[in-house]
Amino acid sequence: MDQEIRQAAESLMQSNSYNIQSPTLDISHSHSINTIPSLRPDYIISEDLLAGHRANGRMSTVRRFFCMFVTFDLLFTGLMWLICVMLKGENIMKALNEQIYHYNVQTSLFDVVLAALCRFVVLLLFYALIYMNHWIIVSISTTLTCVFLTAKVFLYDWPHSTQPVFEVLLVLTSFVLSWGEAWFLDFRVLPQESHARRFLITNTDSERAPLIQSYVRGLPSMYTESVGNFYSPLASPDGSMYGFNSGPVLGRYPPIALSREQEENYKTLAAKAMQEAWDLLHKKDWKLEKASGADSVHTMTVPKVGKIFKLTAFLDVTPKFLLDELFYRVESLSQWNPAILESHKVQVIDEHTDISYQIAADGAAGVVSSRDFVNLRHWAYLENRYVIACVGTEHPSLPKNDKYIRGENRAGCWVMQEDPNNCNKCIFQWVLNTNLNGWIPQYIRDTAFIGVMFDYVKHLKQHIARLRESGRL
Repeated sequence: MDQEIRQAAESLMQSNSYNIQSPTLDISHSHSINTIPSLRPDYIISEDLLAGHRANGRMSTVRRFFCMFVTFDLLFTGLMWLICVMLKGENIMKALNEQIYHYNVQTSLFDVVLAALCRFVVLLLFYALIYMNHWIIVSISTTLTCVFLTAKVFLYDWPHSTQPVFEVLLVLTSFVLSWGEAWFLDFRVLPQESHARRFLITNTDSERAPLIQSYVRGLPSMYTESVGNFYSPLASPDGSMYGFNSGPVLGRYPPIALSREQEENYKTLAAKAMQEAWDLLHKKDWKLEKASGADSVHTMTVPKVGKIFKLTAFLDVTPKFLLDELFYRVESLSQWNPAILESHKVQVIDEHTDISYQIAADGAAGVVSSRDFVNLRHWAYLENRYVIACVGTEHPSLPKNDKYIRGENRAGCWVMQEDPNNCNKCIFQWVLNTNLNGWIPQYIRDTAFIGVMFDYVKHLKQHIARLRESGRL
């Protein structure tokens, strides 16, 4: 009998544990842009989330309401001022002449309307036309309004006012509306738009999206579940995936201290690059361009982008080791790849993200001159593959150099997957999506890219063989 009761209790406890849901993110609750919580994967799509979305690049609904509120501020303040003028019982033209043309700070309240007009022009300029995503402008406008209204209270001749109640209401209304604008922008507009942007990253309408969401979901503040089991707890060389060194990168190009906003911008860009590269990898439009033994290069033409390339090769090394070699040992890239003159790690964003700088040698027998590239790189473990996404970016330590033409890497990736026939070997894929900039004939460009990809994998195989001979592999 006791055993049956115990079993029933255990069943009840288990069923209750299954029914417990993780708390969802209530984005209808006000959050400051400076205290946005990490995006959780289990929230629901609400009207607030949709209000922050920019459909087809248009202004979001919540920002449009803010612009309407600023317009209401001007119109309501102007209407209150007209009521105050008319209640004096004077001819409208005479009243306007005294209030505007013979303005006196002690007797006229037209300056309150001018303050509302200034707020209207400045706020719509920065938040509607320029589409600024920072609270500094509205904070300045609110602060200056408060200073002006406080001074107005001391300077205005209240004892001789004929309608002091309405005039006091005009000043108080202007004060409240200016603070309402600051609150609404900082606690509603900016947080909702930020949530909407991050939601779009984690819910891209792609046939492969469910496979990548385990990695992207929660960026830029969370990582994949597999990361915790990936790193070795043993001591390892600095700069290796087995022992991440978060210290400063000491090299020719110094890192900078990044603000929180800069870090999140880099991580957001990395997430988008990962999604785009993943989608390109699994497109069905790839066509075989050239084969060399077991290795092959496929191409695909993308509208508004041009031709992109995909290399597939088989390497005698584990995917994990290759990830370590290509991502964490980027400084040694020029030592085994003659197509690279210099390779530097410039800035470490986190364990999975960094910014690197490469200078490529001349290509196509000197027809294609040397280029340099600034790359944002990010790796993740997706669908039993290690994926390194790469996209061009900018960095303050790496301005354009007159000596080289600055190339641009669009979203591309390196993919390392375990060979199903041999766990010590891997299938290596490289999606190359590059704009070399400068005028280069299409045929020469395509031939150069195909040659570069085959040469790359040839030198990589030679490098792996040397590592094995030296006992490092």
